[in-house]
Amino acid sequence: MELKNYQIMKQNKSKKKSHPFWSFFWLTFLVVSLWYAWYSFYVPTNNVVWSNDIVASKELAKNSNKNVLIFFTGKWCSPCRIMKREVFADTKIMKAIQYKVIPVEVDMDDPNFEKLIKQYNISTTPTTIIIDPNGKVINYAVGKVGKTKFLEMVLNK
Repeated sequence: MELKNYQIMKQNKSKKKSHPFWSFFWLTFLVVSLWYAWYSFYVPTNNVVWSNDIVASKELAKNSNKNVLIFFTGKWCSPCRIMKREVFADTKIMKAIQYKVIPVEVDMDDPNFEKLIKQYNISTTPTTIIIDPNGKVINYAVGKVGKTKFLEMVLNK
């Protein structure tokens, strides 16, 4: 009996406890990973009312003397989510969109937009296009666009 107790005690002593550094490292790694995953997929709500009807948007643009903003995106597009989080959520940009353009969001995976995607030769997301009510391209940007450049596009500078 004593021999068994001795062997159990010896086994418990021989099990090394991990160094506190590694516990801290893995805990930090877990927290940072979870934060990054949340941040990558988080898109705040904003006051931009996106249309998905390009024909009605062009007609509305004619009647209101505005241009049409077409934002080509996809659910899988990380740079698009970053733009939605950093650019479209900005108050100044929301106001510029509201007063200067009719915003249209085009999902690249939606087969209803195939003709529009071919018409403007879209091959990557995000792509941002400003067109007049007749469909003529005024401004065109491929890739993630920052606040300043986006504001210049919308204000037609």
